[in-house]
Amino acid sequence: MINTRLFKPALLSVAVSSAMFSGHSMAQDNAANNDDVEVISVQGIRGSLIRAQAVKMDSSSIVEAISAEDIGKLPDSSIAESLARLPGLAGERVGGRTSGISVRGFKEDFVGTSLNGRELIGIGDNRGVEYDLYPSEIMTGATIYKTTDASLLVQGIGGTVDLQTVRPLNAKETLTVNGVYEISGSDSDNPEFDNKGHRLSLSFVEKFADDTIGLAVAYATTESPNNQRKYGVWGYAQNDDGAFLPTGLDTQSISTLLERDTLSAVLQFRPTDDLDIVVDYLDIDYSDSGVLRGFIEPFASTNVTGTGVNATGTQINANPVLRTDPLQKDGDLKILGLNVEYHLNDDWKATLDVADSESTKRDLRGESYAGLARSGTLDTDQLGTRQFVMSQDGVFFTGSTGLDAFSDPNALQLTGPQVWGGGLANLADQFETDVLRPNGDPYTYLNAQDGFLNFADFKEELTTVRFEVEGLLEGDIFSKVTAGVNYSDRFKEKINKGFFATSNAYPQSTAIPSNYVYGLADLTWAGLGQVVAYDGFAPYNDGTYIQNDAGLLEPDRLGDTFEIEEEIVTVYAKVDFNTELNDMAVTGNIGVQYVQTDQQSNGYIGIVGSNFAVCDDNNDGQVDAACNVSLGTDYSHVLPSLNVSLEVADSKFVRFAANKTISRARIDQMKASSFVKFDQNIELITIPNTLAAVQQYGSPWSKSGGNPMLRPLEANNFDLAYEHYFEDEGYFAVSLFYKDLVNWTRESSGDSSIINFRNDETNNGADYFIAGFHDRVIDVAGNYGPADVFYDAGDLATPPDFGTFSFFEDGLEGSVNGLELTANVPFNMFADALDGFGVAASATFIDAELDNGSKIAGQSDEVYSLTAYYAMEGFEVRIAATDRSDFLTYERGGSNKISEATRSGVTLVDAQISYDFGDSDIEYLQGLRISLQGTNLTDEDEETIDSNGIVTTRRQFGPSYLLNFNYSFY
Repeated sequence: MINTRLFKPALLSVAVSSAMFSGHSMAQDNAANNDDVEVISVQGIRGSLIRAQAVKMDSSSIVEAISAEDIGKLPDSSIAESLARLPGLAGERVGGRTSGISVRGFKEDFVGTSLNGRELIGIGDNRGVEYDLYPSEIMTGATIYKTTDASLLVQGIGGTVDLQTVRPLNAKETLTVNGVYEISGSDSDNPEFDNKGHRLSLSFVEKFADDTIGLAVAYATTESPNNQRKYGVWGYAQNDDGAFLPTGLDTQSISTLLERDTLSAVLQFRPTDDLDIVVDYLDIDYSDSGVLRGFIEPFASTNVTGTGVNATGTQINANPVLRTDPLQKDGDLKILGLNVEYHLNDDWKATLDVADSESTKRDLRGESYAGLARSGTLDTDQLGTRQFVMSQDGVFFTGSTGLDAFSDPNALQLTGPQVWGGGLANLADQFETDVLRPNGDPYTYLNAQDGFLNFADFKEELTTVRFEVEGLLEGDIFSKVTAGVNYSDRFKEKINKGFFATSNAYPQSTAIPSNYVYGLADLTWAGLGQVVAYDGFAPYNDGTYIQNDAGLLEPDRLGDTFEIEEEIVTVYAKVDFNTELNDMAVTGNIGVQYVQTDQQSNGYIGIVGSNFAVCDDNNDGQVDAACNVSLGTDYSHVLPSLNVSLEVADSKFVRFAANKTISRARIDQMKASSFVKFDQNIELITIPNTLAAVQQYGSPWSKSGGNPMLRPLEANNFDLAYEHYFEDEGYFAVSLFYKDLVNWTRESSGDSSIINFRNDETNNGADYFIAGFHDRVIDVAGNYGPADVFYDAGDLATPPDFGTFSFFEDGLEGSVNGLELTANVPFNMFADALDGFGVAASATFIDAELDNGSKIAGQSDEVYSLTAYYAMEGFEVRIAATDRSDFLTYERGGSNKISEATRSGVTLVDAQISYDFGDSDIEYLQGLRISLQGTNLTDEDEETIDSNGIVTTRRQFGPSYLLNFNYSFY
């Protein structure tokens, strides 16, 4: 039998990484416990590169890795920032913090994530994990599997990210305290927030009973501010003179505070060399809350000069809505696991792993409106004007008249200035009044919306049980066999809720109460001056707002409430081989997984009933039984895998991998729920009742829903890589990869998406038409609709029977071609005088195409990463830059639903300078490490640009600075 030969200069780092990452193979166990291995301590970034390189070199798969020399020693505030610098990976900011991670162009929803080998759940809308949820203080590292083998249970088409916490009996004893003072380079524009935060953590590893019991505990608490300036528009339209101008404005100053408490505890018991028991617990409790404050309003312009996007002019009839949106996001994640490993003899061992995870989250956003007066109260000559400049970067205001009330709490009215109450149509009787508007008509439900309370509750549970046997084989080629079975039971729930808010002063309006007011918020950066800052939750809490359940008024909320259940059984087997070919060592593995899935979704179809309420024909506040929907299916997959590593010369490897992988469909796309909506626009109601007319002009009817029958996304993957290791911390690698996407989810289109809303075949022939609600009596004779159909006064216009049904289905295909270039270069290989200097760089190029022309979420065509460092005798300087081109992503849209967005390319730069007093002559300083870190140093914005190249959304975050004190008592 041929033994795998490790890179001799890195024997220590292989042993260290084996201990740090607690691998399950017998080879790793033996390496970790080999007393003959020389121990050399290399710390800081150079030590991290050595350990990561050793993991990469010794793996049978194509992997990347990050590691710390000890618990609590990763340099970043969260594991997300560390992951974003790795080759083939790209970070995505959420609220100014790196949170999402794409692997080889696939967003985290299509990447498997595990914690110590177990599937990890998040607290988001879908399967993707929010990596910034995990503080670096509890992590010892991570391994990213770009190719897979049959024993890797958590997989994704993009790859697998395995996060690692410490195993106390494989780590050195330590007691470490970490403190961080954080300050944002951007002051808060909102008076009730500031720009300062902190992090504190305590971690220790102890061993007892002659090193048979180990305990590792890490506790971390965080308060991190985030201040951003958001510029946005509803969209752009071109006027008759060729100028592009906004159709509506959406500009705010946003301040939030992340508060996170994390507890990680690991208890390890190894009474004999044959038995190893590990119990681990993780509890993360977090809140990310604050306020969004600014203007939202339609935009009307006059006196415009210039053409294209370069124009100046005046906004007329300005009747802004000052939106104060209190934000409150609270969640928690708990994981409890047990791992028992027993060596049956010198060659065979068995492992049982059981884990239970649970997460909950409430994402709440209130809306409180203020303005000059209630909608319908003012004449046009009582409204304001603004002067503006329009360019490729959007619209900026240079002056205004008639809008002074927005800085005066005594003049500003707590009311809805715009006619946004259309959603209250079903409650029209509640808002009837004898009070007349200046035009002589009474106020109605259209004038009655003064705010909105919008929130979604999420809950997810995951139970996994895995049993595995592993044994050494005596043979000339095959060296080890691994086989096992894994059971996974997942439950996920989303409840979409909302409440329309109306002031108890309706139809009158009142000034903002003085006890609500914090002061003034700054919108001068957008040319919009100072505005009143008040507590947006106060009118909800003190009864000023009367609330009406939007779930009974808006069918899309009930149609976005659902449960998903999945039971998955995976049986797997893998054989490792180890031989020679023309004096070249050949290692690798071949294996297969058989995956059986049973999936089910429970939900609702949101329909407006004859009483104009949604699924509440009995007016009892309960969802009608007829609206309940339950659908499911079962299926199986066979997933083969092959990994081959050929050492063509000393420390030079050619690797090849071929495998089939799956990523399960997005949770929100698998829901059984759906909803039917109807647009009350007379121009749509009067479209002729023919299929051809609907195909040409559209329809007031629409239906949208998920599909519980969706199969997983599926790909055949091929990888070819060359890796040349020339130093402990130096290597060069080039990787080619190809992914044949044989199944991808697509949205319905064409004739298949047209249904009859008088006889819906997708819902047992349901007829959704309600006389008096969906038809319209014509008031004035004339031509109506895009087909110019003539109606006499008194005629009854009825809508066409047909409309669109948007749903998700299998069958889309595509391909992904990629090239990765990676180099870690220590400069001492060129000259001794350059010892301590080095760079780590990577470039990834991706060409991806789906057959319908759509993009893959998370895919940037180009991703670059460069880290330059100097590390010597405890002193360390690191400068890192990452760059990614434009990419498609998901974001929370209106009514708590997921929508797509295209982000512009972004280049992020961060830096760190630190000193470790480990070699100090002063004993009590020897455990101290001080560092100063800056992120987003070039003040990079996040932008979304439309098809005309004009900015539709811009978020400005500013840089952040962190001063860190890390002290290890031993």
